[in-house]
Order: sequence, then C-alpha cells, then structure tokens
Amino acid sequence: MHIQDTHWSSASALAPGGAVSAAVGNGRGDGPRTTPLRVDAQRNLEHVLRAAREVFGELGYGAPMEDVARRARVGVGTVYRRFPSKDVLVRRIAEEETSRLTDQARAALGQEDEPWSALSRFLRTSVASGAGRLLPPQVLRVGVADEGTEGSPADEARVPQQRSQSSGGELRLVAEEGLPATVDDAGAAALLDVVGQLVERARTAGELRADVSVSDVLLVIATAAPSLPDAAQQAAASARLLDILLEGLRSRPLS
Repeated sequence: MHIQDTHWSSASALAPGGAVSAAVGNGRGDGPRTTPLRVDAQRNLEHVLRAAREVFGELGYGAPMEDVARRARVGVGTVYRRFPSKDVLVRRIAEEETSRLTDQARAALGQEDEPWSALSRFLRTSVASGAGRLLPPQVLRVGVADEGTEGSPADEARVPQQRSQSSGGELRLVAEEGLPATVDDAGAAALLDVVGQLVERARTAGELRADVSVSDVLLVIATAAPSLPDAAQQAAASARLLDILLEGLRSRPLS
C-alpha cells in the first residue's frame, strides 16, 4: 500500500447532496451558493469519485489526476471542472473514508456487547470495505507525543497523534512541521475517539494486549487491505492477513 502526502486545499468543491458550491465573485462578500447538478453532470461526478477511490486505493494519493480521468472514462477537464485542484479531490475522498470508518466503529461499539467482538467486528468490516487504503496520511501518522510540547502551539494543530499509555492514553491533535492544516479536524478526532473507546474496552476486559494503541488498530486496517488484481484473491488475502494480525493483538495469559 502506498500512502503519500499531498498538499490539500482547504476549499471544498462540493456541497452536501451532490451540489456544486461556488463563491459569488461580485465583490460584495456574499456567501457560497449551491446549484443542483444536471443528470449527466451528476453521473460524471459519480464516475469521477468512484474512479478516484479505485486509483488512490491502488496507487496512493500521489496518483495523477489523469489516471483518475482515464479510469472514469472522462476528459481530465471534466475532473477539474468538478474539483479545481487535486488537493480538493484528495480531501473529499479522504474525508469520506474517515467518515465511513467512524460509522463502522460506532456500529461495532453500539451493537456488540463483548469488547473483543466489537473490536474485531470493526476491524473485519473496515478491512473488507477497503477503506484503510484511503485513510489520509494525517490519521495514520500517529505515535507518542513529546511530553515537552504540553501547552505549546502544537496543542492547537491538526495531526492526530496518540500519547503514550503511561500518560493516560489521551488522544490529541498535534502538529507536524510542513504538513498543511487542512484535514477535517472534527472528522479525524471523531474517528480517533470512537476507535479509542473500542481499544479501551478490549484492554480493560483483558482481551487486548496492554501495549496496543489506537494507532496500531488504524495501521492494521491500512495494511490488511492489499490491492490485488483479482477480487477473490484480494478478499482471501485480506481475511487471512487480518486473522494473523488479530491473533497478534490479543492478550495472552501469563504462563
């Protein structure tokens, strides 16, 4: 799996419901307006989004827009009319996948009484959906925060990180130099929070290794969804790899 950094624009190309959002350039400071898409334009948009998920899932977010256009069977100009820059398209796809994973985690948390069943259900559902291949780099770039940054400007920045277990396992957003602060903070924080609840429940129940963190769980999702040309082989490989990884996450009784 290839996950590459890209400079994401803070602009949003599309409003909810498939409408195009455009700033009114009349100099009066009017807010954005939305215009419903024509049927053919809506169809092209759906093709572009589907193609972008496939291309970025296979090649990473570094894949060029031309590859997306080719997969969508439209001209590259059509792609740019919907998404004025690659940054905007990448942001759209990454935020959709982050939201999808958050929904899957909430469903597992709310519908499974057993902590290990909830965590493993979330992992299996997420890996099967292939969402891990499209997680934004900012969500995957997690680790132990520097204890010396407490109270610094880093506390207000945008990259999700997890603090060490010795400091209470608190999740926070911290900065990384050179990385644009354009990730949907609310979406990333929501994902980290609900996955953190799954992890904490399983750990408290003694079913999860004490050293397993939220970042480990997200990395399992990202790495257990290989991109293979044959769908059946891909599903089988993902299931097998996830079985092995789940065994590695489970706690073992002391001998």
